[in-house]
Amino acid sequence: MPGSPHYPLTNLDEETALRTILEGTATATGERFFEALVENLAKALHTDAAWVTEYFPDSRRLKALAFFLDGRFLKNWEMDIAGTPCEHVIEQARLIHFPDNLLNLFPIDPDITGIKAASYMGLPLTDSVGNILGHLAVMDTRPMPAEPRVQTIFRIFASRASAELQRLQAESATREREQKLRRLVDSAMDAIIELDEDLRVTRINPAAEKVFQCKATHLFGKNFSHSLAQKDPEKLRLFIQDLNTKPAGQRSLWISGGFTALRLDGSEFPAEATLSQFQIEGRVYYTLILRNVNERLEAEQKIRSLTIEKDFLKEELQELQHFGEILGNSPALVRVLRDIQQVADTEATVLISGETGTGKEVMARAIHANSRRRNHPFIKVNCAAIPATLIESEFFGHEQGAFTGATKKREGRFSLADGGTIFLDEIGELPLDLQGKLLRVLQEGEFDPVGSSHTKKVNVRVLAATNRDLQKEVQDGKFREDLYYRLNVFPIHLPPLRERGEDVVLLAKTFVQNFTQRMGRTVAPLSPDALRRLTAYHWPGNVRELQNVIERAVITAQNSQLNLDRALPDVEAKLSSSPETLTQEPSTCIRTLQELQSFERQNILLALEQSGWKVSGEQGAAKLLGMNASTLASRMKALGITRAK
Repeated sequence: MPGSPHYPLTNLDEETALRTILEGTATATGERFFEALVENLAKALHTDAAWVTEYFPDSRRLKALAFFLDGRFLKNWEMDIAGTPCEHVIEQARLIHFPDNLLNLFPIDPDITGIKAASYMGLPLTDSVGNILGHLAVMDTRPMPAEPRVQTIFRIFASRASAELQRLQAESATREREQKLRRLVDSAMDAIIELDEDLRVTRINPAAEKVFQCKATHLFGKNFSHSLAQKDPEKLRLFIQDLNTKPAGQRSLWISGGFTALRLDGSEFPAEATLSQFQIEGRVYYTLILRNVNERLEAEQKIRSLTIEKDFLKEELQELQHFGEILGNSPALVRVLRDIQQVADTEATVLISGETGTGKEVMARAIHANSRRRNHPFIKVNCAAIPATLIESEFFGHEQGAFTGATKKREGRFSLADGGTIFLDEIGELPLDLQGKLLRVLQEGEFDPVGSSHTKKVNVRVLAATNRDLQKEVQDGKFREDLYYRLNVFPIHLPPLRERGEDVVLLAKTFVQNFTQRMGRTVAPLSPDALRRLTAYHWPGNVRELQNVIERAVITAQNSQLNLDRALPDVEAKLSSSPETLTQEPSTCIRTLQELQSFERQNILLALEQSGWKVSGEQGAAKLLGMNASTLASRMKALGITRAK
């Protein structure tokens, strides 16, 4: 030490030095061991400084595990080995001794110049295969003559420091592996449950807490058999017996059919499962991994729902190609558009009425497109197109096995429309027994899927449409009065095409343009005679019939001229020889069979157009003609009557 009358390492009592260092480090471990080592080493060897380090080869830096200098410890000391005596120790992997003149040999080392060191001795710390772990060194301001006894002591304690450093590094690596394993288990999406040989729970991961809906402490120490339903505890016992017969290293298996697991509240969930065995210090443990099948089933159901919704959207896009914009400027249509503008941005239920083909769906879509729900689904349901036995399932969905043919769970239209708008077309066709359930959805926003005991809530705006007189239906007991008033919050009546004046011309020209572009054809503009015929016709099928007539005229056009004669072959007959005209002729006029068949054909066509080509039902053509639907179908076949595509 500075001021000492002796040079370091001279007149050294080897036994005293060994005792000093051994006693000073005997009970210490870890950081305290390294501090005790360098403090007692400096005192025993009479040096100004002693330190032990850990080496980081990637950065070629040494970091002190303990550094004792002039009677005190330096904290957080580290250095780059380049240009230092420590570099020689690391590079040559042997004891390095500079007995004197150190300052001249390493003039740029700040630690040497800082204390004006004269001598240095260092020895690498290595593992069993010779890898450099760090080094042990002493330094003094006086010369340090070579002394074999001292180097022997130095090597003894370098070996001990190396062993302690390896132990610390092994502990650190073990902790790191345990942390990685814990993170791996804790981050797993499947429930992982560790059981002892008596099937008591010793550990579970967060996914298990989530699926069992309880904290881990509620399951620790409890027999896991109590968390299995029905016959599954016995099933688990048999699988464990099977597992114990397998050779070591092969004690894992997939549990066919899985288990039905029980939560603390008594609720159940189906789970796929795997089981494996391991041993620690002779004790047997089992790892049970569970995957909640409900989550997979819900995901599959969501995919099915999205698929159904995609199909609905495709259907809507196809239909929108036929409708286009709302065209017209007649006073009757302007009044309707004003109503739509006023009601669209509200949440009010709208009842749209009008004859077949007046564009009730187009108006419903316009209301949705201008509402706050425009970015959410628009789901259409045609109440007349769904069999009465299936309409409840179509509306509200069903559970698997709810009825014959219900092989899978299915979302209903109201679920698909959640957050958006549902359009109930032909609401007058809804069976009475279902009208009450629809009323519940309108009043409370909830329903029960078929076969389910769980009530489902939805947020849906309802738009309804009908070509019936619902007030008369109420009077006749065919429609619930309370449902009628729930639907009739904001009524909109669509005028028939015959009351829209020049809108017929505007719509006809637009349809001509759309169909010619779609078919890649060129036709001349509508002639004055064609316009006269179109405006003179009373259009019982309204806009839909006009659209069909124009499409037929474009298909049958010759020499770029629209052919209304073929598109509307019966127009002139209806204008000049309508059934009413024929009945005014003398009853003594004898008709040929061909004339009678022509008259019957015209009469059936007129009935079909007025009913929107609906054959059966209260509003069907058979009802208008006073005959059975099967008889009408037979006569249509005999007369070659088919609906134009």
